[in-house]
Amino acid sequence: MRATITKWALVILAVVLFSLLIVVPVIAIFSNAFKEGFDVFRAALTMPDMISAIQLTLLTLAITLPINMIFGLCASWAIAKCDFYGKPLLLTLIDLPLSVSPVISGMVFVFLIGPRTPLGAWFSDKGFPIIFSVPGIVIVTLFVTFPIMARELIPLMQAQGSEEEEAALILGASGWQTFWKVTLPNIKWGLIYGMILAGGRAIGEFGAVSVVSGHIRGKTNTLPLEVEVLYNDYNTSAAFAAASVLACISLLCLLLKKWVEYVSKKEAQS
Repeated sequence: MRATITKWALVILAVVLFSLLIVVPVIAIFSNAFKEGFDVFRAALTMPDMISAIQLTLLTLAITLPINMIFGLCASWAIAKCDFYGKPLLLTLIDLPLSVSPVISGMVFVFLIGPRTPLGAWFSDKGFPIIFSVPGIVIVTLFVTFPIMARELIPLMQAQGSEEEEAALILGASGWQTFWKVTLPNIKWGLIYGMILAGGRAIGEFGAVSVVSGHIRGKTNTLPLEVEVLYNDYNTSAAFAAASVLACISLLCLLLKKWVEYVSKKEAQS
């Protein structure tokens, strides 16, 4: 009896916390976004600055996601399949962005490649400024998201071992054939799962991007930054409209995540 009461108390507590922290804020976002009608909502999403923010966010995602995938594959392969001097150091460096505030990360890049640094000034003189422009946004987004893919694949590759790859090599397969025919099929769901998490993190990144973007409306504002700018301008309808787009993307990532978990579990049972 006591165990049953404890179980239901924990379930109710979890449901209440989930509702207060997730459900209620999401409902508030969409209710405020459509509070003044669909025409106002549509007008907010078609403003030039809003379109620019959405395009920049998608551009950043399109650049960072493939790079994260390549880095995650390389790092996880090296750590899980190979023994080399300095492996603990590499693992520590991979975890570094997770333990550093994104704002601090942005400040570090400003001090390293900002317009007042020798390297940043050199790029600016060549007509290719980094900080306060799109390259800076891409760089800091890569920095804060690159551990995600590796952290998803490393435990998976370590659990699978290297016996199948060694057998393929013994049977005459080349390195690329081993990767495409053996390794990749074994990690495909973990790879897709990591891409979903890294993509969602890249789209929603605020702190580091806020430091290096310069907040130039219509040029260097991503969608999260545009939400802040619109809210500070007391344009709450447009701010919540932009926030609703981010909420939809988050919900889509959640659905994709659950779909990947379901399909991978079903495939493992078959």
